[in-house]
Amino acid sequence: MMMNILAVIALLALGLMAYVRLAPTDVERWHQTATVNEPGDLIAPGGFRAARQINADGAEVLAALDRIASATPRTRRIAGSVNDGMITYQTRSLIWGFPDHTTAAVQGDLLVVHGRLRFGQSDMGVNRARVTAWLDQLGPLTTAP
Repeated sequence: MMMNILAVIALLALGLMAYVRLAPTDVERWHQTATVNEPGDLIAPGGFRAARQINADGAEVLAALDRIASATPRTRRIAGSVNDGMITYQTRSLIWGFPDHTTAAVQGDLLVVHGRLRFGQSDMGVNRARVTAWLDQLGPLTTAP
């Protein structure tokens, strides 16, 4: 009886893991960000948005961020480009493969980077850590509020 219960639990866990990894991504839903008028940070349930003043050409800043994001483990671009002025990435957690979506956009003289989770209610600070790490690597190209 105990073996049957453990087998059912294992099958449920594998099914959940498969769903999380194989569920299709609605690119149109994730490839967007709110318009921001001033530098600053916004912490929201399951996400984090940062806006930084740009100290260089917007395309140069976005290209630098694209290089940083592309070098991040388990991260891939799912929409946009430097020429579009907005790029969305998907980063998956190591074990379960939970997807987080991060959109970076140049809005006037601001770089807006918005990371948010797809499943669940809390990201345990993962998106904030990723976004701030990416911004820190930009160095003098942006200015923190």
